[in-house]
Amino acid sequence: MDMASNLPLQIEMALQTISESVYVGLCCKIGTPQQVAIRRDVVEITEILEQTVTGTDQDVRMVSGSRREGFRLEGSDVDAMFWLNDHRVLWDFSQAQFYNTHRQKLILCDSSESPPGFTLLWLPLEAANNDVLSSCVRINSALYISSAKYRDNTCTYILLGSIIHGPCSSGTCGEHGFKVGYDNAHCFISDLWPPSASSWIDRCHSWPPHHVVNDIVGSGCHFVAIAHKYRNHAENEWRISFSQAEHKLVYAMNHTQFLTYGLMKIFEKDFNSGLKEEEKLLCSYHMKTAIF
Repeated sequence: MDMASNLPLQIEMALQTISESVYVGLCCKIGTPQQVAIRRDVVEITEILEQTVTGTDQDVRMVSGSRREGFRLEGSDVDAMFWLNDHRVLWDFSQAQFYNTHRQKLILCDSSESPPGFTLLWLPLEAANNDVLSSCVRINSALYISSAKYRDNTCTYILLGSIIHGPCSSGTCGEHGFKVGYDNAHCFISDLWPPSASSWIDRCHSWPPHHVVNDIVGSGCHFVAIAHKYRNHAENEWRISFSQAEHKLVYAMNHTQFLTYGLMKIFEKDFNSGLKEEEKLLCSYHMKTAIF
């Protein structure tokens, strides 16, 4: 057998060696399967302990973004979502039958004038806690929660000195030399999957697994305080957030897929290095959307 006939085999072996080297190198930078699993477990156990200490009627805190997914990349912000556990968002008022209105404050979606992925949040019973009521506006005599007002009212709840960045309260915390950026989103939760996203369920044939799809749909979604820029309700609309669904999808990845996702995050950070915020054309959200 001459050298030419051996060439495809040699190329295959070389590619396999390179792939293995890349895999090992990325594991060193991003984490091994065991390290990633431990990081995720620590986040989830911490949240369970926090909820046990604070009680179920208080604000619920959920770590989101890269930290929850299992990354510990240098320079990454700590992202978290906070919501009132005794307020629930419904898609249809007939769903009120599933709730005790003496214990739960009900909020109703009104998407009649909003683009896909956005909605107004209406208080049909005009019952909510004081912070929510102080964030309300009247639209056609009905009481709606203004995303801009709620964002302003909750901006400094967790940390003084926070500034508004998109739907989040942002800033840095920690001692000199150990400062870390944070993004805290104060939002609302729905236990129910959006009807407008029902077609997604039928698109999941080979991935993610059926039990993951059921878990995602059964976990509902959130509403973060930011409106569509070019619509009529720029101060009042809310964006539907699938952050919880996203981290469940990341958990469903095998480690090679996870490393590929991490590599795209690293590329995004390098691409934006040295650029001002307004000059950045890519963000981790774009990487996540491309992967999913």
